[in-house]
Amino acid sequence: MTQISVAALQLAFSNDIEANIANVSRLVREAATKGAQVILPPELFEGEYFCRVEDEGLFANARPTAEHRAVQAMQALAAELKVWIPTSFFEADGPHHYNSLAMVNPDGKVAGVYRKSHIPDGPGYEEKFYFRPGNTGFKVWDGPSAKLGVGVCWDQWYPETARAMMLMGAEILFYPTAIGSEPHDEGLDTARLWRRAMVGHAVSNVVPVVAANRVGTEHGQTFYGTSFITDERGDILAELDREEEGVITATLDLDRVKRHRAAFGFFRDRRPELYGRLVQDI
Repeated sequence: MTQISVAALQLAFSNDIEANIANVSRLVREAATKGAQVILPPELFEGEYFCRVEDEGLFANARPTAEHRAVQAMQALAAELKVWIPTSFFEADGPHHYNSLAMVNPDGKVAGVYRKSHIPDGPGYEEKFYFRPGNTGFKVWDGPSAKLGVGVCWDQWYPETARAMMLMGAEILFYPTAIGSEPHDEGLDTARLWRRAMVGHAVSNVVPVVAANRVGTEHGQTFYGTSFITDERGDILAELDREEEGVITATLDLDRVKRHRAAFGFFRDRRPELYGRLVQDI
């Protein structure tokens, strides 16, 4: 039986990058003591979610991958604990800026960088001001006993993202996020929709999903947590509520997942020759 243990972290953040790194590091250590081999922090944990406003001064916080303090800290921690840490960060690449993720491996190396493909733009989530659409394509990494696929926040709404990573061989999907209240509509609670979308990816791809979100209120915007881990049938294995900080873990039986995926036949019965409309502009 091939097993892998995974973890998601949930916590609140301030504009003190060193304090944020320290808090994430503390929970990474806790997850490692619980046996987690792949540990997922939330999106852009270097600070508060800055995309709620358009402020050109905030571009100064972006750094190249090798120079970013959050990435450097997770590299040292991963090497010490011998774990994988998908690390979200604000990347500067010359004049370009991306919402990126460095896949940090147990050697403390960056195995590769994924640049978020889908960039939202709306009240409280004005990411198009800061980030170019990613130019890396989707990414899958050879992790511990499994291929790891990672999308970043807004990517998680797209079934194409999940399916593309599955066709690249992903065996577990990870989604670091920063999502909460909608400033334009106080009555709109997207928490359940956010979860349903990813549970749907788990079911339609017969794959476990790990989602990590932040909590707390930042300048009137409340992040709703509810981080979770689901198995390949969409059943919740572990979850956190809307306010608590902490770690959730689960051990996945990859052999069972493969059997279930084969039995459902979703990939056997695909008809790619009929899907041309999916790559055409509306």
